[in-house]
Amino acid sequence: MEYLRAFLCGGALCAVGQILIDRTRLSPARILTGYVVAGVILSALGLYERIADWGGSGAAVPLTGFGHALAKGVRKAVEENGWLGVLTGGLTAAAGGITAAAVCGVAAALLFRPGTKR
Repeated sequence: MEYLRAFLCGGALCAVGQILIDRTRLSPARILTGYVVAGVILSALGLYERIADWGGSGAAVPLTGFGHALAKGVRKAVEENGWLGVLTGGLTAAAGGITAAAVCGVAAALLFRPGTKR
């Protein structure tokens, strides 16, 4: 059942993004940024925690989950370090994901031949 909920939650988030791409004039970059901001806002309102509890990895993997991780990191850092945590908490909380993305990007560039299509 856990896998089904993750699939439904992640699928619903991705389906909304695809609908926005197909039905609006928003660029993919604006939609992705909107997803991160929506994750931060839902986290600030206390709603994303419930979504993540129900959807598991289906809620954690899309960009809304990244926004939630940023907001959660800022909240924790502000509690520990005061207002300095506003500047450091988000990156500290998301450092693992950012590092993994950078390492995988470099590994892919080394293993494959990056370049423009002809």
